[in-house]
Amino acid sequence: MTDAGPITAATAVHRPVDPYAGRATASPIRFLYGLNPLAKLAAPLPAMVLLVFVRDAATPAAFLLLAYAVLLVGVNFTRRLAAVLLLAVPLSAVVIGFGFALWTDASRVDQSVVVWQIGGWTMYAGALAVGFATGLRLASIVALTLIAGLSTTGPDLVRASVQQLRVPYRIGYTALAAFRFVPRFGHELDVIRQAHRVRGAHGGRGPFAAVARWFGYIVPLLAGAIRHAERVALAMDARAFGAHPDRTERHLVPWRVRDTVFVVAFCAVSAALLVAFFPWGLA
Repeated sequence: MTDAGPITAATAVHRPVDPYAGRATASPIRFLYGLNPLAKLAAPLPAMVLLVFVRDAATPAAFLLLAYAVLLVGVNFTRRLAAVLLLAVPLSAVVIGFGFALWTDASRVDQSVVVWQIGGWTMYAGALAVGFATGLRLASIVALTLIAGLSTTGPDLVRASVQQLRVPYRIGYTALAAFRFVPRFGHELDVIRQAHRVRGAHGGRGPFAAVARWFGYIVPLLAGAIRHAERVALAMDARAFGAHPDRTERHLVPWRVRDTVFVVAFCAVSAALLVAFFPWGLA
């Protein structure tokens, strides 16, 4: 059963993924799932900040490999992870790198090798080096953010922020309830589409039929959103949400020794990579 009624074969197939639901049980080898969310955010944060000021290609490439190694060991290897690591991140780095190479001032790199020339426009090897170094830097920062993003759920992050960072629970859980509207809207939209199909409403093909269908979705979707907001407000009010400065937590997300070990080890490896490559060119 769900809030909207029983799960049928149709709704089971098309039911949207809830990004804030509890995660599935993972193997103990996948250690990232057992760490505190704040540890997974704090460990790569210094490296991410320093990568903004790096201009070479070797340093971000090393951090990209480090992030890939941590992800391949620490999280479940799925098609989604493979698509992100093997397709999305590399292709984005190539596209961004080529784009920045086109934007590079040719007068600064005109002493380098000419790669190709079209009419009066010349692409220099120095411009490609600058562009792809920038693409690698952005790709490494994104890969480092995935360490926490692919192994942390929204509720755990909110609980850890409230318990360790002393974020007011009024802010944390209100934001979490607001984010929960996104998968809820997806479910409501799927139910409305199925109801329209059953009734044969707004059939046909073409752009005008698509516009008519979407206009038919707006009113029931807004009505469902208002009903859901009222239910959430009543539920929070019934539980005296905001009446006291703190609340008793049902699920604790403690900071353990392994969290400290992970943060220290990751920062140590990051420092070793920065010392080894020393990308700022200081003597």
